[in-house]
Amino acid sequence: MMIRDDHALAADLATEAGELLLGIRERDGFGDPSALRAEGDRASHVLLMESLARLRPSDSVLSEEATREERLDPRRLAASRVWIVDPLDGTREFAEEGRADWAVHVALWEQGGLAAGAVALPAQGRVLTTAEPPKSPTFEGGRFRIAVSRTRPPEFVQRLAALVGADLVPIGSAGAKISAVLTGEVEAYVHAGGQYEWDSAAPVAVAQAAGAHASRIDGSPLTYNQADPSLPDILVSLPDLASTLLAGIRDLHR
Repeated sequence: MMIRDDHALAADLATEAGELLLGIRERDGFGDPSALRAEGDRASHVLLMESLARLRPSDSVLSEEATREERLDPRRLAASRVWIVDPLDGTREFAEEGRADWAVHVALWEQGGLAAGAVALPAQGRVLTTAEPPKSPTFEGGRFRIAVSRTRPPEFVQRLAALVGADLVPIGSAGAKISAVLTGEVEAYVHAGGQYEWDSAAPVAVAQAAGAHASRIDGSPLTYNQADPSLPDILVSLPDLASTLLAGIRDLHR
């Protein structure tokens, strides 16, 4: 029952934070993007932290918006349950009028692995959740699409796309990119060059529940609740494409 409740809680919290962020966008407008980003980060973080403190008081939390001291708290590493949250993934896109490629991430790490997660895409009216994971699309062959960063696509991904016969699709937040794999907008997401656990924990939890491939770009597992929360590279793809992409990445790094 607790596991089932955790799935529902992740979805409820991501949804509630997403609704809050939509309200902030509507209330404050887009005239001061820096202030809008700061208020979105702050308000969503407060909502998630207060809700988890009330509903899961014995659990630890790792949030992007936590202080450095909070992130380094050794009690987190000894905990058996840790919520990993990104209150606003894609702050740049959040503060741009008309953009919908930003997200809220809520994931639960439990005893060594991701146990539950939800990604709210508020401006798209979507919540992807491990409670009812989407069915991973099927690759039909031919050219495929790889999601990349709008502002800093890794140079090696451009070479990878040429090598494996793929087109690049720029999308904002990491959560929006991984969600795009699960909704059929792209077939893969490849990134290297800097991320943290909160950037991927929730969307990876949903991707794994949906049957998609998720790993580091060398094929090794994605691990969470580490002392250093840096998790700098990732590959999420439809299962049938994973071996092709991993082989291409290996060829480019020889």
